[in-house]
Amino acid sequence: MTGDTLSDLLRAVRLRGAVFFYVEAADPWVAETPPAQTIIPAILPGVDHMMEFHVVARGACWAAVLGQEPIRLEEGDVVIFPQGDHHVMSSAPGLRAKRVDAGFFFTPRPSQLPFSISVGPQGLTTATLDGGGAEQTTLVCGFLGCDARPFNPLLASMPRVLHLRDVARDSGSWVGGLLRTAVEESNRKRPGGEALLERMSEMLFVEILRRYAEELAPNQTGWLAGMRDVAVGRALSLMHARPQEAWTLERLAGRAGLSRSALHERFSNFIGQPPMQYLANWRMQLASARLRETDAKVIDVALDVGYENEAAFARAFRRIVGTSPAAWRRDRRRGAPAT
Repeated sequence: MTGDTLSDLLRAVRLRGAVFFYVEAADPWVAETPPAQTIIPAILPGVDHMMEFHVVARGACWAAVLGQEPIRLEEGDVVIFPQGDHHVMSSAPGLRAKRVDAGFFFTPRPSQLPFSISVGPQGLTTATLDGGGAEQTTLVCGFLGCDARPFNPLLASMPRVLHLRDVARDSGSWVGGLLRTAVEESNRKRPGGEALLERMSEMLFVEILRRYAEELAPNQTGWLAGMRDVAVGRALSLMHARPQEAWTLERLAGRAGLSRSALHERFSNFIGQPPMQYLANWRMQLASARLRETDAKVIDVALDVGYENEAAFARAFRRIVGTSPAAWRRDRRRGAPAT
C-alpha cells in the first residue's frame, strides 16, 4: 500500500475499463441503456458492478436516470452513472426509446474496438437508438467495472448521476486528448488501440473522482469527503498503508490528533461506520483479492491482513463476507458471482 489512499482503494476494488462506443447522432435521437447488471456478461464478464460514462465531444444533449429530472449536457461535459442505473441519453428531455433491447450489447464485437455508431436520416443502426434530423451530437461512451463485495466504500458515497461541466474543454486537462484519441482510434483502428482506450477510461474515472471530491460542499459526507478531512483522511491513510498493524481506536486517534471519542464520531459521520469496523472490512477486501488471485495459504493471507491465526481470520471473514475463505476462493475461481 502507498500513501495515496484513493489509488489504494481503486487497486483493491479492481477498477477496469472496457468497451468504448463512438456515437454520431442526428437530432432527434434517443439512446436508452438497460440496468448495468443485465449487460455485465456482455461487457465485463465476472465483475460485480459496472458503471457507464458519456463524454460530449460535440453538440449538446440530455441525460437522465429513469424517474429523475433530466440534466442538460453541453460540449465538453462528462456524465457517469455510478450506480449502474437504467438511463437515457437524448437530444431533448423526456424522450424514450421505442424499445430497450439488451441484446445489442451481446452482438459480436467488431474486429477492433471502439464500436462506431452513426444514427441519422439513413435509419437506425441499433435497437436502442432512434435518429432523424440535422443537429449533430458526438458522444464518446464507455464502461467501468469494479468489485462491489466484500467492501467498496466508494460506491456507497457516490450519487446516481455524477455530472461535471466542461471537463473536456479545460485547457489544463488531458481529457480533451482522450476525445481526440477515441476519434482517431475509431477511424484508424491501430494495433493496441483497445488497450489504450481501456486504460484511458480508467484515467478518466480517476480524474472525475478527483474533481468531484474537490467540488464537494463543506457539509458533504461519504468516503471521498472523509478522505479530504484532515483527521479522517489521516486515519484512512494509516489503515490503508499498514492494514496488518494491530491498530486500536486509541492508536489511530493519537496519530490523527483527536481523542478516541472525537475520532469515532467524526469518522462515523463521514464514512458511515466506526474506524475499527472500517478496518475489518478493508482487511477483508484485501484478503479476498489475495485469495482470488494467488495460491497463498489461508494462514499467510490472515497474517498479511493483521490476524494472528487462521481461526480468528476465518471467523471474521465469514462474518463480513458470508462464506469461508476457502469457499470464496473456490467460487471466485469458478467465476461465480458475488452475492
